Order: sequence, then C-alpha cells, then structure tokens
Amino acid sequence: MRNGNDHKNYGNKNIISEKSHDQSESNLKDNSSKIINFEKDIKKDIPKNQLISVQKENIISQNFLDNKRNFDSFPGSLVPFKLVKGNEIIPDVQNVVSTVSLGIQLDLKRIALKARNAEYNPRRFAAVIMRIRDPKTTALIFSSGKMVITGAKSEEAAKLGCKKYARIIQRLGYGHVKFLDFRIQNIVASCDVKFPIRLESLAHAHNQFCSYEPELFPGLIYRMITPKVVLLIFVSGKLVLTGAKERKDIYQAFNNIYAVLCLFKKT
Repeated sequence: MRNGNDHKNYGNKNIISEKSHDQSESNLKDNSSKIINFEKDIKKDIPKNQLISVQKENIISQNFLDNKRNFDSFPGSLVPFKLVKGNEIIPDVQNVVSTVSLGIQLDLKRIALKARNAEYNPRRFAAVIMRIRDPKTTALIFSSGKMVITGAKSEEAAKLGCKKYARIIQRLGYGHVKFLDFRIQNIVASCDVKFPIRLESLAHAHNQFCSYEPELFPGLIYRMITPKVVLLIFVSGKLVLTGAKERKDIYQAFNNIYAVLCLFKKT
C-alpha cells in the first residue's frame, strides 16, 4: 500500500534534492542493521550504512534485534520454528533471498505511482518496495534495474517471483526489460534438535568457530568453514542456519553440527 504523503511529494520537482538525500541518510542511520548484505553489484545500490552482513563478524547484531519490530518491510530471517516429528531431522527452509538485473534504468517514482502493490519513500530507503502474494515475496527495486527478492520458501519460488516482478515492470511501460544474472544469495533454514545444549561449553571447546555473548544475544554464533554456513544455536536446541547459497549446504552443515551438539547435550 502506498503512502499518501509520498504521492504529494512526487509533484515536487526538487524531491530528489541534495537536501532530501542528506535527510534520507540521516533517517536511515537508525535502520543501518536491517538489510541483508549481498554481492558487490547490489552493494553499489545500497549505502553502506544500510547493510547488515550475513557473513563473518556482522552476522547479527543487537541493533537488528532491537529494530526488527519496527521494520516490517522485510520478512524476518528469524522465523518461528517448526518442530520435527520422528527421529529424522531435516532443516526447514524459511527464506530464500535472490537477486536479478533487469538490464535497464528505472524511474522509481513512476513505478510507485502506477503499480498497486508498490510503495516508495526515498527519504527512508532508495528503492521501491513491491509485494506479490503468489509466491509470497517482497522485492526491492532499484533505479539501476537491479532487484532483491526475499521471502520465498524455495529456490523455484524465488525464481518465479523474480520473473513475475519483471513482468510487472514490463507492463508499466518498460518494454526492454531483461532477466539477467539471476542468483540465489542466501538460504535461511531452521530446525530443532529436541534437546538442550550447553552453549558455554560448546563455545569454549570450539572457540575458533564460535562467538557467544549472552548479554547481547542469547544464541551462540557458529561460523562453519565447510560448508560456509553460519549457525545460530540456542540453549533450547533450536537452530537457525544462514549464509548458504545451495540447499545441500544447509543439510551438510546440519549433519556436521549435529554430532557436535550431541557431545554438549544437557543432562
């Protein structure tokens, strides 16, 4: 749903003035930890102060947790956990993030005015936010023609969503839309091992891979090298796996960590 106040501003020729850009940057400082960090081509479109890394030291921050409630434009990565029945545990994919380029420059104000399912507030964020219901996804559309799609539950749904957004843009008068360089950037999954874990002991024994600061965040952050996946491990036995670009890496990472977690099971 569009913001009525935004539409009033569209008539002002100076809406994209230096002053508004300065104000935009100021307003965005508080939201600096709320957006996923993608590859270099996407970084060019998003100011550095708006990114949160899903790699290495910046995988998650307290600022992200504090502000998550106020930033409902993006489907959350830390989603409710689904309990696994039986003895076989398979991580459940919760979010697939993908990127694609349309190969053309876009007029974001025009798109926001013509599309029913879009909103645009350049003072808050330099992209159109568009949503569709099938597959249920959210797209960030940049003036460069690059798109970031999040919220898909599978790789196939992510690609289908990208194509639907591209068709929407095409119907708005951009006849030369292309579908270039589609990539899966991040897969987020969750699971429950069904037993409590001694996080402090795990952090001490695997200190080269772990970061555990319960005063800031209740989960242990485990950075696996092969495959390159980050795991958020909670004392309850619930896990979030993120950073994978292929589903098989999620499964392999869980298989690797499960044997380790069994050694640190609370009795």
